Amino acid sequence: MVGGSKVPLRLRVNGEEYEVLAPVHHTLLEVLREELDLTGTKHGCELGECGACAVLIDGQPQISCLILAVEAQGHEITTVEGLAQGSQPHPLQETFAALGAAQCGYCTPGIVVTAKALLDRNPRPTRDEIREAISGNLCRCTGYVKIIDAIEQAAARLRGEAPAPLEVS
Repeated sequence: MVGGSKVPLRLRVNGEEYEVLAPVHHTLLEVLREELDLTGTKHGCELGECGACAVLIDGQPQISCLILAVEAQGHEITTVEGLAQGSQPHPLQETFAALGAAQCGYCTPGIVVTAKALLDRNPRPTRDEIREAISGNLCRCTGYVKIIDAIEQAAARLRGEAPAPLEVS
């Protein structure tokens, strides 16, 4: 194939089917942002070291800058945009906002989807398990304390142990 060749792709993202024509060498990150206009997933290091581009593939956190889009065909992809139920944010999104767990917010989408995968498999994680789960997500603005607090509070809400929706401060 010539360097500029495009291939047809069928991707299932956030519960919807998409057909796009994209360069064969484009990563899933590039196709999500440039072809599907899902810009919540962030360009970070593009080396797989920062976690800003994390998405869920079949429910597992994956670094989308290291996966060719053609490899993602046939899998369920969930981006941060896909976590909300209609206009209702996911409890993780609400707790991050309410507790000020995001400062600049650049890393937040990757951390939130990674935390979602953790809470899906372990609804009652310890602080150490949360730290381990998000260890591939770098945040240069926070000390991670509010991030861990937000994940803990979202876990409690998802278990029905916390009060109803939080007020965003």
